[in-house]
Amino acid sequence: MIADDHVLMREGIVAVLAGFDHIELAGQAGNGQDAVEQFLRLRPDVTLLDLQMPLLSGFDAMMSIRSLDRNARIIVLTSYKGDAQVGRALKAGAAGYLFKGALRMDLETAIRTVHAGERYIPPELAAEVADYFACDALSGRELEVLRLVAEGNTNKEVGRQLAIKEETVKAHVSAVLAKLGANDRTHAVTIAVRRGYLDA
Repeated sequence: MIADDHVLMREGIVAVLAGFDHIELAGQAGNGQDAVEQFLRLRPDVTLLDLQMPLLSGFDAMMSIRSLDRNARIIVLTSYKGDAQVGRALKAGAAGYLFKGALRMDLETAIRTVHAGERYIPPELAAEVADYFACDALSGRELEVLRLVAEGNTNKEVGRQLAIKEETVKAHVSAVLAKLGANDRTHAVTIAVRRGYLDA
């Protein structure tokens, strides 16, 4: 099954799938809510799921599907290469991660790998994903602080918005810098965007 809100993307995947032996398209969905409903109705062996969809995000749709069927095999489709996004998707239960720009080359391998019960991660991402899981991920509070810092707030302003002391904000900022290997706040924001902790 394909779940993507872009009709042209779905049509492109359908065209690529048509060239593969023994792979049959079970159905399509245009948003996250539809993806969950179609999954329940069709019970596909493998689901291709876009992360950015209306009504229900790809992450939320995946969580819903996985709560209904722990054995659901889901390949995340994305144009974003941040290792935090990959790590989050894999932790949420994705069995594969596929770049939209590499569908023609990697789609068949990804589907067959995931259908066989294994994980598929593009080779160019494998090292980054290993690093992501090896390092300390940012905590929820650290992400909140970093988002507010990215908006240009001072430590004092961040503290006021989160109802925490300025010293606590400084401690969180220091922890973020250490975990991301950043030199300063601006560098931390740049790294966080590149790695997928923050949206560009």
